[in-house]
Amino acid sequence: KIIRDPQVLFVPEEISLKVSGVSLEKKSWRTVLLYKPKGIVTTRSDEKNRPTVFSLLDPAHGYLHPVGRLDMATTGLLLLTNDTRLSSWLTDPVNQIIRTYLVTVEGLITDKDVDVLLKGVIEKGELLKADYALLRKASGRESHLTLQLTEGKNREIRRLFDTLGHEVTALKRVAFGGLQLDALKPGESRSMTKAEIIKAFGRAWCKE
Repeated sequence: KIIRDPQVLFVPEEISLKVSGVSLEKKSWRTVLLYKPKGIVTTRSDEKNRPTVFSLLDPAHGYLHPVGRLDMATTGLLLLTNDTRLSSWLTDPVNQIIRTYLVTVEGLITDKDVDVLLKGVIEKGELLKADYALLRKASGRESHLTLQLTEGKNREIRRLFDTLGHEVTALKRVAFGGLQLDALKPGESRSMTKAEIIKAFGRAWCKE
């Protein structure tokens, strides 16, 4: 069957695909968990020639794309995959995938501030809120919190604390759904198996 519409959707596991009579070989499934260090950008290339997360990966992994992003100053758990169906499912807000962060901010955070984080604020017409917030330590110099979000809005945590008048000085993602950094050190990565991903997120994303 000849398809001329590039927007036609299909399930790769259920068809064979040829272009100009040449069969396209399906790439081996690959997903990598990376401990992103500070000062690294989550892009394939950068106009300012800053180091990217791909400079930390073995080229043998082939073409991968990040599942969401962490800004340059944020560290921690980042998934990269060649499975677009997996990445789309994980980043769809309807699936409520929990992201857990350790946050350090300047100044004293109070219980009242925590209530604001949970109730949410409107910033530039967008609702920003934490699904869970735990104040672990607070002083006049700095405060430490654990936050959980289920939607990856752009710089949401930093923007939330900006509305409270507190600058975020350290931000680290320590868990994404059922995945954790475990023993990885900054800049290190490891390949994931489908079984690990299914254990962490269920198999709703997987057609196999």
